[in-house]
Amino acid sequence: MFLTTAEVATLTGYRQKARQLARLRQMGIPFWTNAAGQPVVARATIEGRKPAPRQPLEWAPKWAEGRP
Repeated sequence: MFLTTAEVATLTGYRQKARQLARLRQMGIPFWTNAAGQPVVARATIEGRKPAPRQPLEWAPKWAEGRP
């Protein structure tokens, strides 16, 4: 589902979080940052696959549907 810490280091060429983030931005690779500040890269992005479509919620509160 996501690249390992070692795989992100190999991909970017850096072990330091700040440098990994900067390199991923330079490479144009989409990523998220976790609570520890580490980049999280979806494996599907690197493998050229499209991420799985999000499943619709079975239930949503009325405010989420745009109703008062």
